[in-house]
Amino acid sequence: MADAASRHEIRKSRKTAIFGTLAGGLMRLWCATLRYEIVDRCKLGVPEGIPGPVIYALWHNRLFSVPKAWKRLCGKHRRAAVLTSASHDGDVLSRAMGAFGIGAVRGSSSRRAIAALVGLKRALVEGVDVCLTPDGPRGPRYKLQGGLVKLAQTTGAPVIPVHVELSSCWRLKSWDRFMIPKPFSRVRIIFDQALAVPASLSDDAFETERARIESVLLAATHDSEPATPAP
Repeated sequence: MADAASRHEIRKSRKTAIFGTLAGGLMRLWCATLRYEIVDRCKLGVPEGIPGPVIYALWHNRLFSVPKAWKRLCGKHRRAAVLTSASHDGDVLSRAMGAFGIGAVRGSSSRRAIAALVGLKRALVEGVDVCLTPDGPRGPRYKLQGGLVKLAQTTGAPVIPVHVELSSCWRLKSWDRFMIPKPFSRVRIIFDQALAVPASLSDDAFETERARIESVLLAATHDSEPATPAP
């Protein structure tokens, strides 16, 4: 029982808190060197352009440069929280996001999934935008998991696909080939048109919605490395 409980606990420590805070500061300095172009197709940059909270959807490997763009576009009049894992790595990420004024909901599809879904719903009810990387936390890369669709279906919050184009970047040797833009490179970030998900869906219709959102994200994913096939 103790082992089962430990697998579902939120993990954090003084070490991850310090490392996450330092990582957030480094991200801010790094992103300050980038040449941003932000395309606002959904009017997020206009106060009350979208009156209620939204769900941002972007691939896991494109997260690095988005917090700065969000803060610049709508951080003065909108609030946001990102879903991070319950692991120590998730604590580091949540602290780093704090450097951009972004909160965190701890949990993932692999650990504390139900608690994470409850936390995301609560954030949306409170008027806070939430950000999901629907192929995380462990892939397959560029395969949208159904949790995002379920969240949009049950809350009525529209999905905002976020596309990231980098002129030059490094790729980490991780499952998602995480992309870090090179200093002084160009970054184009598109907040795409909002996608509404119906509240009532049959199993077939649910899969159709999942595939629709996935196809929107894939259509703007200009990547020399193909998607990781599902096992």
